[in-house]
Amino acid sequence: MAKTATKKEDRRADRLVTSNRRANYDYFIEDTIEAGIALHGTEIKSLREGKVSIAEAYARIRENELWLIGASISPYEFGSYTNHDPERPRKLLVHKKQIRLLREEIEKKGKTIVPLRIRLKDGKAKVDIGIAKGKKNYDKRQSESDRDARREIDRVLRGR
Repeated sequence: MAKTATKKEDRRADRLVTSNRRANYDYFIEDTIEAGIALHGTEIKSLREGKVSIAEAYARIRENELWLIGASISPYEFGSYTNHDPERPRKLLVHKKQIRLLREEIEKKGKTIVPLRIRLKDGKAKVDIGIAKGKKNYDKRQSESDRDARREIDRVLRGR
């Protein structure tokens, strides 16, 4: 007999909240790191409802700490005075060794740190950040033509 998951187990499963689809279009992602987020008050409730945007977000290292800047988590609908500032910078929780590696990578010309996705893992909010190098316009056109070619091949193969 198959074991069915209880509600508590379902809630704890790994779940994608939002992703930054624009990051793959604008950047070559070279490496990814999983980081926790330090949230205040009702932010986790809004995040669980999916009311978050990381389209314009980026990460910076300030005073040996990694910060997520530009991410927007909407205020919780049923919150009161405990609601948070939607645009505030949020501290990302990573090891000092990882911060050192990130600092070395972004000091190279043309590299930055971008958030790729926010997900819930075992009930905790996690951000996957990527070390990225910006694409030029001709790189973006090449990526688009490769994607269109893959779509056309898939379409022909499905038709068989």
